[in-house]
Amino acid sequence: MPTYNKLIRDKIPQIIKSKGKEFSTKILNDEDYIKYLKEKAYEELDEYCAAETDGEAVEELADLLEVVRALSKQHGSTIEKVEKVRKNKAKKRGGFEEKVFLIGVED
Repeated sequence: MPTYNKLIRDKIPQIIKSKGKEFSTKILNDEDYIKYLKEKAYEELDEYCAAETDGEAVEELADLLEVVRALSKQHGSTIEKVEKVRKNKAKKRGGFEEKVFLIGVED
């Protein structure tokens, strides 16, 4: 039996079971859940960076957003509150719409 030791989506055990395969899982405590959500964020970001088409990129961004949603909940917030903070930061400092690349700043 291959070992994965990673956080999976909630319905993955049902999908594995429907294929007649055996598996083992456990429920994480809050500390480990945050730890593995962070690992999952890196995994999804790597997959986004490796995407070769717009469709693949959007699929991976959706996965990354799902991780952000779960992390925001673990930190006592919501994705809507995170979006509000994002909008406030964009209002104060701007977003990334203009594609500005800083080369240097004189002292």
